[in-house]
Amino acid sequence: MVPAQREHGRADGVAAWAVGIGVGLIALMLTWIVGNRIAMVVWDAPVGPTVAFVGAILVGIVATVVAGSRLVRSGRR
Repeated sequence: MVPAQREHGRADGVAAWAVGIGVGLIALMLTWIVGNRIAMVVWDAPVGPTVAFVGAILVGIVATVVAGSRLVRSGRR
């Protein structure tokens, strides 16, 4: 039999990473919107959106990892 405390700890960790993924997706969308406008001023059509999207993906991944790990650490306290 698994103690109730352990079950809630795992569920809290999964919920923390799910929220981290949501934060990363929001960061990706906002970076894509702003970055695309800026990149289209600097580069033409095929290059500008590609650069903006690659930047948005990187920002989204970083935001996901940072938010998820912070939420997991705060849940363990």
